[in-house]
Amino acid sequence: MKLFLKRYRRRLGAFLTALFLMLAIGLAGPSALPDGAQLIPSATAQPTPIRRINPAAISAYLYEQLPNFPLENQYVSSDTGAPATENTLISRLIRYHIYIKNRPTVFRLDWKLTLADYLGAYERIRPNSYVDYGLRENPYAGDIAVMESLSVEQRNTLVNALYEAFTTADEPSTNAPEPTADEPATSSETPAASPTPAAPSAAPPVAPPAAPPVAL
Repeated sequence: MKLFLKRYRRRLGAFLTALFLMLAIGLAGPSALPDGAQLIPSATAQPTPIRRINPAAISAYLYEQLPNFPLENQYVSSDTGAPATENTLISRLIRYHIYIKNRPTVFRLDWKLTLADYLGAYERIRPNSYVDYGLRENPYAGDIAVMESLSVEQRNTLVNALYEAFTTADEPSTNAPEPTADEPATSSETPAASPTPAAPSAAPPVAPPAAPPVAL
């Protein structure tokens, strides 16, 4: 028993000593370390770059992949009085998913939750939370009716298309920023090669002057 208590006291003393040194170094900072000793830098998370998302551009791309999907772009713009053809059902779904529900765009499950909202199976959409984005008539009721009329296969196809549009390398959601005054605009055309100056032609050899005749 005495031997056990002796070992326990030694281990406890070593632990307390190590803990004291760690606290002392943490409070004093790197200056308390011996010469040549360095603290191991902790891994810091790098900020995720912000990408500009254009729902109208993404929806146009998706309608190319899903040509039979309902457009629902017959609603009239409150600004121009003409049909807002770019304001489609898919573009409004994307805006609701990103700007109203603040859901990620790179997971199929989140897109399925958004479609479940339209069906009233997850978080029921309220008319006052469904932004019309400049339309004279709120398309809330029409969009809900169209989504309810889709088959399970059509909904799954839409979810897969949305997921792929936001995760593929060539997604159409990121637009190149406009060039600034300090940064000239770049062009995709290959500049014409400048003509290579012709090498100067070699001068004709000059014959050395004839030596004067020597009298014998």
